[in-house]
Amino acid sequence: MDTEAQSRRARRKPARRISTGVPGLDDILGGGLTAERVYLVEGSPGSGKTTLGLQFLLDGTARGERGLYITLSETTDELDAVAESHGWTIDDIDIFELADETVLDPGAQQSVLHASEVELGETTRGVLERVDLVRPARVVFDSLSELRLLAQNPLRYRRQILALKQFFSVRACTVLLLDDKTSQSDQHLHSISHGVISLEQIAQEFGKERRRVNIIKMRGMKFRGGYHDYVLDTGGIRMFPRLVAAEYTAAFQAALQSSGSVDLDALLGGGLTSGTNTLIVGPSGVGKTTVTVRCMLAALERGEKAAFYLFDEGMGTFMARNMALGMDLAEHVAAGRLTIRHIDSAELAPGEFAQMLRDAVEIDGVAFIVIDSLNAYMQAMPGEKFLTLQMHELLAYLNQKGVTTVLVLGEHGLIGQVQRDVDLSYLSDSTVLLRFFEASGELRRAITVIKNRTAGHALTIHELLLDTSGIRIGAPLVGFDGVLTGLPNYRGNTAMMTLGDDAPP
Repeated sequence: MDTEAQSRRARRKPARRISTGVPGLDDILGGGLTAERVYLVEGSPGSGKTTLGLQFLLDGTARGERGLYITLSETTDELDAVAESHGWTIDDIDIFELADETVLDPGAQQSVLHASEVELGETTRGVLERVDLVRPARVVFDSLSELRLLAQNPLRYRRQILALKQFFSVRACTVLLLDDKTSQSDQHLHSISHGVISLEQIAQEFGKERRRVNIIKMRGMKFRGGYHDYVLDTGGIRMFPRLVAAEYTAAFQAALQSSGSVDLDALLGGGLTSGTNTLIVGPSGVGKTTVTVRCMLAALERGEKAAFYLFDEGMGTFMARNMALGMDLAEHVAAGRLTIRHIDSAELAPGEFAQMLRDAVEIDGVAFIVIDSLNAYMQAMPGEKFLTLQMHELLAYLNQKGVTTVLVLGEHGLIGQVQRDVDLSYLSDSTVLLRFFEASGELRRAITVIKNRTAGHALTIHELLLDTSGIRIGAPLVGFDGVLTGLPNYRGNTAMMTLGDDAPP
């Protein structure tokens, strides 16, 4: 082996990782950035590049590392205002403002208002002098658009970037170069940089804009490819790594658990199995949420923690209706056993919702989760693609964590032909079907279990009654044909349940 190459490798310091300071980004990067390298952070204006740069420097400051923010486009006062809006202070960060008020002095010998050859030399010389003075461990250069304009041609621009890269490398600096992608065809930065982080902001036809990050490249390190959602809010950027269920396998003891109703347990083949998901399907008003709450209440009474994600119904109506049906949830909410979250889907990215459920399971210890309903989750984000695949990963993750999950899916239509927005029955371990039907001039409800992967379930169809005691399930409707169509034929003497105490679903 070449002795010079051996010597060079012997002198090379072992690579170490440093945190970016952005929640979720280190996970996406597989442990953070490799120190003492130059990285490109690109994105359109408003995507959060400046905020990410400040978080990176503030993380270093918290670890006792000097930070330098070199700005060609924003003033120190503007940066301070950005930091203040997030509740941060940047007093410990050295800010080098290249475009200060001195450039307007007509008597200045050299300024950024002079010819490009002079401007570029003065700009880079000022950067080098400041770095040597401050001796920072972390540097943010904002932004390269001005440097590209000063260079005027791609060759000079590439040479300047290479010179800066070499300069920073011998001074043990980890550098973020921010670029606003004003030159879409410019690939020089991609080839020169050790890694490229691309931020995107996507406007929706309705609702909040979506933001996502994509790691285009990272030399010498494994990272999570593809797009990951993130939010830019007060407190900075928070990223949500794309969920890969296969990475969260865990051993747990599956067990049949009661739904809180002896008759419903008999229909299900013994109850709900931990580590499975159950889909409850039916038209609006048939009692899907009521049946779901009955199952959840049984889990709460066993001492499990539960989380209910409410997409459709208002919180006040939800609590009052369950109280009228004899299922008081307020006690469990007050005790901290139950968390009810009202979700505004138009303001929520799919990755953020998945992270919300992960936090509930991994941080809060939730063992029973309800999503009501999948219709709102699917329809309120029409600009998003592959929501069914994301739901598949989410359900597989919850199953592997031993969580009991109940999903509510509404159907269009009340009697006769009904339709679904999406067919997710293939994702479910168990499927409970609810229907309206007419008998003796009255509207009735029917319930049956059409699928259960973990237990032998009943194949009979029963009447469902909602009253002040919650839910009641009657005898099999053996005297009827066509109950699930909503227009049955009466062929026997099956007794109907008493409706005197029937309460609205």
